[in-house]
Amino acid sequence: MDQHASPDGLVATENETLSEVGPVTSVGPVTSKVPQPAAPQPAAPKPTAPAASEPAKSTPTSSFPPVPSVPTQQGPNGISFDFNEGCRIRVPDDQNYTVRFRDLDSGNILYQNAIRNATIQSTKRYYVRFGIEIESADGTVKFRHDHDLRDRDVLVALPVGTLGDPIAWFPYAVKFQEKHGCKLTVMMGALIIPLFRDAYPTITFATRDEVDTTRFYASYYLGLFFDDTECQWQPTDFRHVGLHKTAAYILGVDPAEHKPLMLLPDDSRPIAEPYICIAVQASTHAKKWNNPHGWADIIGRLKKRGYRVVCIDREAVHGTGIVWTHLPHGAEDQTGARPLAERARWLRHAAGFIGVSSGLAWLAWLADCPVVMISGFTHPTNEFETAGRVINWHACNSCWNDVRHRFKHDDYFWCPRHKDGDRQYECSRLITADQVMAAWDKLPVAHGAMA
Repeated sequence: MDQHASPDGLVATENETLSEVGPVTSVGPVTSKVPQPAAPQPAAPKPTAPAASEPAKSTPTSSFPPVPSVPTQQGPNGISFDFNEGCRIRVPDDQNYTVRFRDLDSGNILYQNAIRNATIQSTKRYYVRFGIEIESADGTVKFRHDHDLRDRDVLVALPVGTLGDPIAWFPYAVKFQEKHGCKLTVMMGALIIPLFRDAYPTITFATRDEVDTTRFYASYYLGLFFDDTECQWQPTDFRHVGLHKTAAYILGVDPAEHKPLMLLPDDSRPIAEPYICIAVQASTHAKKWNNPHGWADIIGRLKKRGYRVVCIDREAVHGTGIVWTHLPHGAEDQTGARPLAERARWLRHAAGFIGVSSGLAWLAWLADCPVVMISGFTHPTNEFETAGRVINWHACNSCWNDVRHRFKHDDYFWCPRHKDGDRQYECSRLITADQVMAAWDKLPVAHGAMA
């Protein structure tokens, strides 16, 4: 089975759509690459916002390439700075320097202290328009710089190993480049790059191994930061704003939903008859449609309407232990490790797509294919807008977006509220075929197929 590693070290399939960035130790305000001050640093003098010298609780170093130990931009007198993983400033050992940086939009002083021979790093790693001021011991301003991305080399890094997340987040990187006029590099998985590269010639696409972090003025990291309780990597918890829109908040752009462009090498219709694509698999059982008769029921109804029903999952059979989900009876088998461009071609010409909250649902959205999305474990705000969203509000629902419940990637049978009880997976088990067909009937007939 063709699989690739997810950011947290688990195996993720084409259907995985949730990229967690796990916790590691932060470098903190003073890196181990330079000597620390001889005495503990005093508190910042009455900052108007939280001081920027507190170490972060979680960093994405396992998912993203490490930043250079020395800031990449050179100032006068041996001072260096950049905005890679927050605002970073390094001062030499010749004297004490008063270092101050502020949020240019709010006016808040975020850090102010006298240091020497040290590197200071902000706690906030998402997009902030920082201003830097450095004074010598006699109060002379030695260096001043305002964050400005225009014509600068900037990295937006997306975790590799998933399908839905980069599709959901990439359009906000496009908005970011349009807003700032920067020379943008987007890091993403090699399987995803061909979907976007030809449509965006002004963006450089690179895999993790291809990224040279020494050349960037600024870097920003997109991910699902479950344990970022102090909001150092995201200005708001992603569970509050939705899977895709968290990228907008991290990058400081308009969160309005925007579909990116995609160019396919072969955009021809794969079969002549009207057809519907389905995808039934998911990386954990909570994501699947657990109504035991659901898929067989709707496949039968769709075929009676004259549609061919084509399953485009990566795996025809998926599960663990004694619980396995098989290709539904009556569906045509187009499963397998196919190129994503081929999947997108099938979706672009389909009358519609019916599936769960998975990467293939996001690919269908990208391909302008009408989507019926069956999901109880996520709240509808978690995914893109579609008239075909199906959820049963009478059942337990939306645990994924509940900040009280930490998603466990290593627990295939994760059900935080009702595991091992009679109500386990009722969020999707109680979604009926009637609900799904009613959602289908709300969708526009986009490709001349039968109603």
